[in-house]
Amino acid sequence: MKTYLNFVNGQPVGSEQTFESRNPATGEVLGLAPISTAAQVKSAIAAAHAAQPAWAARPDAERKALMMQLAEAIKQNAPYLAEWVTREQGKPLGGLGPDQVPGARFELWGCEVWTQVPASLDLPVDVVFEDDTRRDEVHRKPFGVVAAIAPWNWPLLIAIWQIIPSIRAGNTVVIKPSEYTTIGTLELVRVIGELLPAGVINTVSGPGEVGSWLVGDPGIDKIMFTGSSNTGAKIAAAAARNMVPTTMELGGNDAAIVLPGADLKAMAMGLFWGAFINMGQTCAAAKRLYVHESLFDQTVEALKELAMAMPMGNGMEEGMVMGPIQNRMQYDKVVDLVESAKQAGATIVCGGKPKDGPGNFYPLTLVTGLEDGARLVDEEQFGPVLPIIKYRNVDDAVASANRLRAGLGASVWSNDIEAARAVASRIQAGTVWINQHGMIHPMVPFGGIKGSGYGVEFGVDGLKAVTQPQVISLKK
Repeated sequence: MKTYLNFVNGQPVGSEQTFESRNPATGEVLGLAPISTAAQVKSAIAAAHAAQPAWAARPDAERKALMMQLAEAIKQNAPYLAEWVTREQGKPLGGLGPDQVPGARFELWGCEVWTQVPASLDLPVDVVFEDDTRRDEVHRKPFGVVAAIAPWNWPLLIAIWQIIPSIRAGNTVVIKPSEYTTIGTLELVRVIGELLPAGVINTVSGPGEVGSWLVGDPGIDKIMFTGSSNTGAKIAAAAARNMVPTTMELGGNDAAIVLPGADLKAMAMGLFWGAFINMGQTCAAAKRLYVHESLFDQTVEALKELAMAMPMGNGMEEGMVMGPIQNRMQYDKVVDLVESAKQAGATIVCGGKPKDGPGNFYPLTLVTGLEDGARLVDEEQFGPVLPIIKYRNVDDAVASANRLRAGLGASVWSNDIEAARAVASRIQAGTVWINQHGMIHPMVPFGGIKGSGYGVEFGVDGLKAVTQPQVISLKK
């Protein structure tokens, strides 16, 4: 059984203790990964600190050119890395293009694009005030060492979101992958790390304790975290002790609202993928669907037809559209929420029963007959289950969308764009999409409000988030 190694100060690093990475579709052990010790976490942070001044001092054009080299390395290694995503995370390999399943190959394409875009952006000196007596400039400076904690749902893509803007801006990084999807991320870092100066990118791995050592270390200057709200609260508490700024992209429970008169024939596929991309294991997936009573039956039937037609299985096999839930803990949560809905008198339109055989497979499940307050509506399921809720008054649907602490994303679906805009402006979420859901873009800032976190990623605003302003004020 091969042991995959961490990457610290430009060198592979193992540990005495290791843990298994398993394929969620088969239960197969894929390999072993190191459990970093507290001393190794310290060593990785020290390597990042030692490398950071010289890295920040490089001309900006050199760092931008290196980002493009990293993008090319990702592209060249995409087939290998995409297989790791499928085997370790579970999403099908899929393909590229509007008619292809957005799976592991799509994730690697995203890694390439989200590496290229920061290389195209600039943060020029901003002259904020000037008159005959003074000139005031805002310069953007790197924080220093960034601690990144990556999740298991889009393990390589979200790692890239954290790593690339940070190093593009002159920071160095220590990243801890999720213990559920460690090996693919370690291999990604190895691929790009070999092109960078030693210490610019470093990894540590293991259970949550390793992450707590990382984010709690006084040598960390900035924290980037994507994951659950509960873990985010613990990280925020650790950051507060050292007064470390953070970017937090936390859980969502996105509402989608279908307005009267919407063209369901044209919108059904968009609604489907908005809810079920990556088996619903996406922070900004539609997780509760509010449909006007005039379109309710039509919507349920259209989504049922799509759900029943989607092949589910081992993502390494051709033709698969849906894969497993990534880990057993999340699988058990999904099962529990569906059972609670049954006990509350809900109607299971399709799915609703665990699939036989190996792997964490759970069928695409549509649920009706629930109202606000039901667990399946109020708790983020993060899986292949969608509650569909009937409403009569648009004001009630907006109130329903806003009633929870989650505030990551939302969507409004309508043929009347102005009506959709009016509703969208009333929804409390970091992003509100119209006639699409979860359609992020590398040039468009993305982040949550309320209990879904703070700070943004992507685009110029995301690049600014991994820098700190310095004002230089000149007396004339």
